[in-house]
Amino acid sequence: MKSHSASAAESLAPFQQAMAQGWESALASFKSIGGAAPAGKANDMPKFSMSPDKLQALQQQYVDEVSELWRQGFATKAGSDRRFAGEAWGSNPMAAFSAAVYLLNARTLLGMAEAVEGDEKTRSRLRFAVEQWMAASSPSNYLAFNAEAQKKALDSQGESIARGIRNLLNDVKQGHLSMTDESLFEVGRNVATTEGAVVFENDLFQLIEYKPLTPKVFERPLLLIPPCINKFYILDLQPENSLIRYAVEQGHRVFVVSWRNPDASMSHCTWDQYIEDAAIKAIHVTQEITGQDKKGGQIDTLGFCVGGTILSTALAVLAARGEHPASSVTLLTTLLNFVDTGVLDIFIDEAFVQFREMQMAQGGLLQGSELASTFSFLRPNDLVWNYVVGNYLKGETPPPFDLLYWNSDATNLPGPMYCWYLRNTYHENKLAQPGALTVAGEAVDLGSIKAPVYIYGSREDHIVPIGGAYASTQVLSGKKRFVMGASGHIAGVINPPAKKKRTHWTREDGKLPQTQAEWLANATEHPGSWWTDWAKWLATHSGKQIAAPKGYGKGSAYPAIEPAPGRYVKARA
Repeated sequence: MKSHSASAAESLAPFQQAMAQGWESALASFKSIGGAAPAGKANDMPKFSMSPDKLQALQQQYVDEVSELWRQGFATKAGSDRRFAGEAWGSNPMAAFSAAVYLLNARTLLGMAEAVEGDEKTRSRLRFAVEQWMAASSPSNYLAFNAEAQKKALDSQGESIARGIRNLLNDVKQGHLSMTDESLFEVGRNVATTEGAVVFENDLFQLIEYKPLTPKVFERPLLLIPPCINKFYILDLQPENSLIRYAVEQGHRVFVVSWRNPDASMSHCTWDQYIEDAAIKAIHVTQEITGQDKKGGQIDTLGFCVGGTILSTALAVLAARGEHPASSVTLLTTLLNFVDTGVLDIFIDEAFVQFREMQMAQGGLLQGSELASTFSFLRPNDLVWNYVVGNYLKGETPPPFDLLYWNSDATNLPGPMYCWYLRNTYHENKLAQPGALTVAGEAVDLGSIKAPVYIYGSREDHIVPIGGAYASTQVLSGKKRFVMGASGHIAGVINPPAKKKRTHWTREDGKLPQTQAEWLANATEHPGSWWTDWAKWLATHSGKQIAAPKGYGKGSAYPAIEPAPGRYVKARA
């Protein structure tokens, strides 16, 4: 007679086989969106085990729910999942039944992933693999099973299918999945429209100065360094949601780095060059244009995401040289201590880093399409399959949305720069260790940055988890203020006060305990945007009010080269 555990294991063999198939499918996804299998040899299964008791419990739950499904038969409801919430699913018994079976299998497979006994990274990878596989295998993704798409095809006499084919051909031609009607947007026409001029450029970036909107400005200018993995105009989408315009309206003389979209001529650029020839150069040029290059002159600085990592590294390099140009530092959803990198951690291990170094550490480009696919597949139902269904199966044109237009405007990265960043931050977390890295000839110590720092993190951020953003408070030595906003990586940051949306949290006792959870325990929630809190804080570090400049740049040394937003931002990957 077979043992109880053996019986449970054998009866769940089909599920284990499904898990293996799911992992193999996920390996293909890893190769396409990350460039290599996540661990070991290309087809290695991860090492894990499962408790027989947990397997038996899952088996019993599955059998009970299957029995209930068969009892209900075609009277089964599709459930509350929004993929199956349309009227057509509810009125089509076969479609509702297929959706219910799919959801049951998805719950069971995800339950098995949660029941895995192994190291946390393997568990996270297995969970991610199953989630990817289940997202891709949803019956809503296929015309033969999607009741809504079928009804639309019948109602339109096949026109929706014809439109879907046209949408598919258009997306193949443009090289990426459409998330919005891109024909309705143009950089410089209806996005990135804040008035200004390019006042400096080199092979890595253009520096934009914006026209003041107040008769007087703060004497210390504000330099913004956005992430180099995206276009800068996430900070200047429309006038009503532009952080750049908001800062100008508050009386700041604003300068912004507009990164060049790398082409083959930049395939050998390094992290050192991005620090020395871009961030540090932008700081010095801003100082010179505004007269803050004199002894003791300082500027306000802001870095967003990777831009914050670049800014902080540059300030530490300058500190090692005896320079302290920052009157204040603002870090938005930035990682300095890469102790908590969220879902992106599943991609990073020694095998993956070595693979990327073999590909491009000595030269080459990481294509923007790879980066865009990676970030989209972190939320596959929202950012991939939702548009596959709408664009192709239903023949719909996605509605205009400035943020999703920006999201589709991909940016390449130089291979050597990317490989250095991947190994030294995400993989080995050396940036937070004083003296562990040498950049631009200087030992990097983030603790040498003495300027006051405003650190912002988003509560639901899946790119820079809130714990990772908060970890910067334990690395920097200046006076710090931490603020948490609602929503995610982008929507949490781009939250203008006039919209009166979301909330933010502050802690007025000034204490910054070791973890974000401890900080939050005594934090206060406030309605609305964090922008107003930041504006009040920034004003205390920006110096006195002076007459606004009448022109751009500074004489013949830094003339206005071309109107904002400049040509660099218009180059497509």
